[in-house]
Amino acid sequence: MIGMETKLQIWKTEGRELFKLAGPLIATQLAQMAIMTTDVILLGRLSKEALAGSALGLTVYFFTWQFGMGPATAVSPLIAHIMGAKPNDRAGVRAVVRMGLWAVLLMSLPLALLLLFVEPILLFLGQQPTLAAAAGRFVLPLCLGLPLSLGYQVLRNFATALGRPRSPLWVMVGAIPFNALFGYALIFGHFGAPKLGLIGSSIASTFTFAFSFLAMAAVVLTLPPLRTYRVFRRVLKPDFGKLAELFRLGIPIGMTMIFEGMLFMSATLLMGTFGTAAVAAHQIAVNVASITFMVPLGIGMAATVRIGLAAGAGDFAGVRRAGGTAFALSVAFMSVCAILIARFPDVIAGAYFATGDTFNADAVAFTIAFLQVAAAFQIFDGLQVTAALSLRGLKDAHMPMWIAATSYWLFGFPACILLSKSQRLGGIGVWIGLAFALFLAAILLTGRFVILARKR
Repeated sequence: MIGMETKLQIWKTEGRELFKLAGPLIATQLAQMAIMTTDVILLGRLSKEALAGSALGLTVYFFTWQFGMGPATAVSPLIAHIMGAKPNDRAGVRAVVRMGLWAVLLMSLPLALLLLFVEPILLFLGQQPTLAAAAGRFVLPLCLGLPLSLGYQVLRNFATALGRPRSPLWVMVGAIPFNALFGYALIFGHFGAPKLGLIGSSIASTFTFAFSFLAMAAVVLTLPPLRTYRVFRRVLKPDFGKLAELFRLGIPIGMTMIFEGMLFMSATLLMGTFGTAAVAAHQIAVNVASITFMVPLGIGMAATVRIGLAAGAGDFAGVRRAGGTAFALSVAFMSVCAILIARFPDVIAGAYFATGDTFNADAVAFTIAFLQVAAAFQIFDGLQVTAALSLRGLKDAHMPMWIAATSYWLFGFPACILLSKSQRLGGIGVWIGLAFALFLAAILLTGRFVILARKR
């Protein structure tokens, strides 16, 4: 029998290992959000129409990005299982990374073609013609950036699975000033650059995607612990078994991400029926909720690796420790976020809008109201993403996909429509529906992980 003191020490060790991996992952996610937040602030200073146009354009862009992210995300748990079972299997790891790059290239072409039709798609969905046209122009440069962004994610997940999460962090930290400089120059016409307004933001984003991928490739080729895997060696050689496994695990992961992501994106489209101010406020509130979401997302990504390593080694007590530690950290952090957002919604709104400007008064009022609801679902949002990523560590992707479909689309989005339209709550009804969807997903996904971890 293991003594209580020994058990406590084992849990402390797991906490240190998880946080050692999660810390850089969280910082990387926050760095990515810093890039997005920079774009939102710059476009908010340009005009609320520009901000609303970008929000609608990103709604369609992130649909394609999240679907492509499925195989890229599958790279991490597959490598973790290989390393857990055979720590010296470099050829297997190399094949996963190589086929991960193949997978995102194969998916990028049809997904980029879809982006050419953003304006007619938004018009079909009932959006205002001026905003749909602006969104269509905004997305065009992002077609070129899509494979570069997904390729960076493949290389990032390779480094993370090998316990080297700081490398992607430094790449993303370098991308923040790169994106800010190009965005500032191209949106407003500074430093001799043309004044491109809304489209200048998406061009700057595409340049940033290219910078991130090339910088990450350079890290993989030069950093000794990663260089030894020679992931670009014989890059054209197929491994159809690994490619099939990436798609088999990655497609349901991508669909799960789409079910959640499209809930918020469809909420943006629904918000578009309430006017420009509501859309702009919705974009701000989503941005704030996304920033806090990055921390449990990073914890969940670390849990994927830790659980994958334990499962690959057949250590299911380790699986339960890694999952339990991840859940505890996520709930603790999101509880603090909930209190801060509920207490200071006006301060947060003032960071995005000039609150003394009466022209933005309606958008500021909407933002404060939406943030109050966002505060209420913080804990559930943290739980559902931690549970979903913990399940990926067990290579469990199909049931989470159906849970997401049920929570977000069978119950969540209908609640958004019902509360906003039938009950005449407008935009606040949309946000209450989002909170309800996240609550259901958190309960079902957490329960799924507990059942699987106990069975094994």
